[in-house]
Amino acid sequence: MSEECKCYLVIRIKGSVKARKEHLDTLRMLNLKRANWATIVPKKPSYEGMLKKVEHMITWGEPNFKTIKTFIKRIEVIGDGRIEELGEEFLKKLGFESIEDLAKKIYSGEVLLNKLKDKGLRPYVRLHPPRGGFKGTIKKHVSAGGEYGYRGEKINELFVRMAGV
Repeated sequence: MSEECKCYLVIRIKGSVKARKEHLDTLRMLNLKRANWATIVPKKPSYEGMLKKVEHMITWGEPNFKTIKTFIKRIEVIGDGRIEELGEEFLKKLGFESIEDLAKKIYSGEVLLNKLKDKGLRPYVRLHPPRGGFKGTIKKHVSAGGEYGYRGEKINELFVRMAGV
């Protein structure tokens, strides 16, 4: 992809113990209700403000196209009381040709996961703790050798370790 990514991959790394209500509300608006959940949000000032507010509980950065495709493959479909994986026939029902087509639209910022929530897609992905553990402490910022905060392109490495790809 030659164009610039117009979204952030956001991963919640801390739980809700000792968290303030306003921070939990912000995380709920970001669809990150539990630790080790990930979502994709657009690069907009309103979302960037929300990310800064709960920066001490999350980590985020710009995903590459391959990471977005992996993310989409892990999205679950809610239907008839059961949860199933996202398939090609469901994508066609939503109006997308393939996973690649949906990934391009999310990457360019044309489609938001929140808008797909009404059509039966979960706007988040559940992940495992990272293989090999976090490299630093989750109590410090990335720039100070920790794990929380903005990490740019390195979010892809963390997502791969958490997704088990």
